Amino acid sequence: MTPKTEETEDTEMEIKETKCERKLVIPGETIASGEDYLPGDFTRKEGSEVIANRYGLAEISGRVVKIIPISGVFEPRRGNNVIGRVEDINFSGWMIDIGGPYSSFLPLMECPRFINRNNIAEFANIGDVIHAKILGVKKGGVDLTLKSRGLGPLENGRLIKINPNKVPRVIGKEGSMINLIKDNTKTEITVGQNGFVWVKGELDGEEKAEKAISLIVEESSNSGLTEKIEKFLGGKK
Repeated sequence: MTPKTEETEDTEMEIKETKCERKLVIPGETIASGEDYLPGDFTRKEGSEVIANRYGLAEISGRVVKIIPISGVFEPRRGNNVIGRVEDINFSGWMIDIGGPYSSFLPLMECPRFINRNNIAEFANIGDVIHAKILGVKKGGVDLTLKSRGLGPLENGRLIKINPNKVPRVIGKEGSMINLIKDNTKTEITVGQNGFVWVKGELDGEEKAEKAISLIVEESSNSGLTEKIEKFLGGKK
């Protein structure tokens, strides 16, 4: 066995000292700076900085920086349609909870119509539900916009939270699954890519739509899903 030299011990000590606790990061966030750091899983090097490519837990082990993905966490990207709830208001806009590790901000200037700065709560108040689009993702947060067709406050109805990974199954190919639910429950349904689903209709229709969505989530990996949902909506066991 090769005896440890003073130089070897110093190197091991440096490696131990560079290992840090895991922390949650978002895409585009700088995890580490310095020429000595090397990008690992789900990271990239820009100049002397190692940047996160996706949501997850960042870990620095020795010189290597990597991200451990978190299953089921929404990864916001520019252009994503999302649904959130207003959690705070200030003079320049609204803080929106879209279910991720960071809150999102909807600036007043990103609303398509005039809003009185002295009473912006008239447009959307704390607790209200908003359908918005992601304008940009940056370190520490997400910027939203309402400057696209069909976006804005969602009145009444109920808000359902599902795993963001299940959204494609709930929507179905070319919207087939969600339209099946809408037609059979006589409800309006808006699905956010962040896993929030808004349902509005008569009480029994909302309840049936919510149960159908829950069934899709539970059975998403099984075959014959469309037939199961058709039978459920038709009242068959």
